[in-house]
Amino acid sequence: MTEVAMELIDLKKTIGKKEIIKGLSFRINRGEVFGFIGPNGAGKTTTIRMMVGLMSITDGDVRILGNSIKQNFKNAIREVGAIVENPEMYPFMTGRQNLSHFARMIPGVEKERINEVIAVVGLEKVINQKAGKYSLGMRQRLGIAQALLHKPSILILDEPTNGLDPAGIREIRHYIRKLATEENVAVIISSHLLSEIELMCDRIGIIKNGELIATQLVNDTTTDNVNLRQVTLEVTPINQAIELLKINYEIDAIQEGNQLIFQSEKETIPNVINTFVKHEIAVYQVGVSKATLEDKFFDLIGENTIE
Repeated sequence: MTEVAMELIDLKKTIGKKEIIKGLSFRINRGEVFGFIGPNGAGKTTTIRMMVGLMSITDGDVRILGNSIKQNFKNAIREVGAIVENPEMYPFMTGRQNLSHFARMIPGVEKERINEVIAVVGLEKVINQKAGKYSLGMRQRLGIAQALLHKPSILILDEPTNGLDPAGIREIRHYIRKLATEENVAVIISSHLLSEIELMCDRIGIIKNGELIATQLVNDTTTDNVNLRQVTLEVTPINQAIELLKINYEIDAIQEGNQLIFQSEKETIPNVINTFVKHEIAVYQVGVSKATLEDKFFDLIGENTIE
């Protein structure tokens, strides 16, 4: 039976007369990596701050393993580890000294636990080096180790791959997946990198203007229609091609330079090419791929959304 790690119940936040968060309700399970995504200003960070008690709740509640964060904050928050901003470490201390320093603030954290979290995030080889010499990816991993010291049931990471190079992003993705599968931790990730969310997460929640507009399994974001494809065509003349797509197939294409981009059923693509050839439209290049989480995201929130 799946255990619910965290539940948001009609969560609201009002600042002045403006309602920032408008009744969010969803659940996150143990062992699940949950992606929390939305455009800038949608309310992601505000929601996360309420989840961990850094911001007061106007109405509604957050329950962590059944404990209300409003009514039983101490018991609820002990199950949470979080990095809401970039992890701050003492650069003149080694990684191990940093962890030992934080461990002294937490009752019951023994040396053995420090060694465990070092192994979980794969920092054994550099843990005795000064943190000031760490790469950004190493500092992020040390921050995750710190957040795991007290064996939380839930780990909340706000933009965990921000500023990392591709190798660093891959490292963090690997350790997040490991935490969920091997430690049964519920991991909540807020990120702008939709391609990474797609690779990292089991399920996503999409927020817009303080409202939850969708939650679904990541695999479902690309299988709502298994035949749907993202098509990129390099054609000339492009204006005539756009007109033929609209008239013959009721397809609205986006023009980027000398390329057309549109979504189509797989079976329709050869017919489109034949139509272009019959009308003497030159087709130089054809690219076909499955619709991505990014496509689904923009379908839901709208293109060119400015908050």
